[in-house]
Amino acid sequence: MAILILCCKVYLVLAIIVLTVYAFRHHSFVLSRLSKKKGQDMMEVVGFSCPTVSVIVPMHNEEDVAADVLQALVDCDYDWSKLEILAVNDRSRDRTGEVIDEFAAKYPIVKALHRTEGYGGKGAALQFANAYAKGEILLLFDADYIPGRAMIKLLTAPFCDPEVGAVMGRVFPHNGGASILAGLLELERGAGYQIGQQARYGMGLIPQFGGTVGGVRASVLRAVGGWNINSLTEDTDLTFRAVLRGWKVAYVNRAECYEEVPESWQVRSRQIRRWATGHTECMHEFWRDLIRSKLLSPIEKLDGFMVLACYWTAPILLLAWLASLVLFLTQAYTPTIFMVALAFVGYQLFGNQATFLELGSAALLDDNHRRVMLLPLSLFNFFASTGAICQALIVFYLGRYFGSDSNHWHKTKRYRNGNGGNKNGSIGLDRKQPQAAGGRLLSRSANGLYFYSKQGPK
Repeated sequence: MAILILCCKVYLVLAIIVLTVYAFRHHSFVLSRLSKKKGQDMMEVVGFSCPTVSVIVPMHNEEDVAADVLQALVDCDYDWSKLEILAVNDRSRDRTGEVIDEFAAKYPIVKALHRTEGYGGKGAALQFANAYAKGEILLLFDADYIPGRAMIKLLTAPFCDPEVGAVMGRVFPHNGGASILAGLLELERGAGYQIGQQARYGMGLIPQFGGTVGGVRASVLRAVGGWNINSLTEDTDLTFRAVLRGWKVAYVNRAECYEEVPESWQVRSRQIRRWATGHTECMHEFWRDLIRSKLLSPIEKLDGFMVLACYWTAPILLLAWLASLVLFLTQAYTPTIFMVALAFVGYQLFGNQATFLELGSAALLDDNHRRVMLLPLSLFNFFASTGAICQALIVFYLGRYFGSDSNHWHKTKRYRNGNGGNKNGSIGLDRKQPQAAGGRLLSRSANGLYFYSKQGPK
């Protein structure tokens, strides 16, 4: 019993140290953003020659949303002579291929690619598309995303810096009002991008390249060996393979792209389990090279490792709760346990305050007054995410120990039901006046999404 108590005390102290470092990191990000230091805006660069761009959109059973993203892309204000849109029908079993073919027949910049076999997962679809891409810059969008007209210019502008190998835009949910969870995820996305990504970029750290609303130089992608088709988080994998070779990752906060976030806890749990597994795989793959790197500063190495190990905080915190419970039940009300409990309660106040500060500050910067009312309910999202992450890591480490591969790609559920698709016939869109079969017109609403109506745009 004495050994158990000693182990719990030592672990509790170590957990407080680790989690407090993370809390301090969040505080520093918030202070950096609230200082409102204006970052470098590459759109102000004069004389930058727009590069050739290949936009890749992998689609697996995406008939309900495929037309939205493709129509938004052909509506962009980028020079069509330097643009191609590679729409990848990745082994779909619905009408995704037909939607893509109809757009390709109507618009010369859209190229339909049909992948009928091979590994599943986004990385494999991207690797397949690479063989057809001709652009100097590869831009990526998920099928449920809606880019604005200037999105391609915003994402390509940072490449005027020859040291930039990849760029990331901001993800912004369009369905935050669909459920309490969706509203909480809107707050979370705001904190992750408006605070986390922008602060890391502004402080000279490592913003994370994302596999959607992002771009990479084709030459850089070839130099690092292409996409890792075995990774569940091919974007994190590419981020660290690029920075370990001396390339920078840029972040463009004003490049906002609409996405669908999960509206149910079950879908959210599956999504975060996939992220936790893939992220942790990357940590085991890159942490040694990260520490030994001569191209990164000590602060970049520390922040990079904290990015890779961020999902470890969930089991660390859970075990700390269990350790404090053991100490409470075995040494209740003694002076020693009182000090330990006091320290742990102090950490909880400090750590939670850091999280709430980041969420609230992002809502403040976004002028998102309505959604900030959900801030107290973020505790439910925190507990749900902690449970999902712990479950994912248990399965991951058991699989490593027993030599089994339990990692599978699961596509996140879509919620738009045919907003951008016509299930009754061909789409037949026109660039100036988009019109669908049956006389329905494709209109763009105020939030940037496309919808079909009999009357068309007013």
